Amino acid sequence: MTCRIDTITIDALDPRPIAEFWAALLGWHIVTEDADIISIGPGGGARPMIDVVKVPERKSVKNRLHLDLRADGTTAEQEVARALALGGRRVDVGQPADVTWTVLADPEGNEFCILSRSVQGVAGS
Repeated sequence: MTCRIDTITIDALDPRPIAEFWAALLGWHIVTEDADIISIGPGGGARPMIDVVKVPERKSVKNRLHLDLRADGTTAEQEVARALALGGRRVDVGQPADVTWTVLADPEGNEFCILSRSVQGVAGS
């Protein structure tokens, strides 16, 4: 038996806008919410989910772990534009100019990448 990812946790000063950003970007919705944690997911009890947890401190350094996303039903360029319109921003984490992905950050600075090929462009998808 192996482990499976159940929940990914994102720390945030203000969980609401971060949960809304990720839910909109992923096409998910808020599953549960209390004063300090908002859980988002794809629905139907599917996993993994993302918990956005209130913390007192701001993000201060590059993430040691981040999400790599592929466009599904659209192009990578369209997904980058959509992420930017939702409040994301481009960031430089030291990546070379010729990388095949785009590094972005959510509204509180948590980095993620949108890979250059869409789900449809990946063999076996």
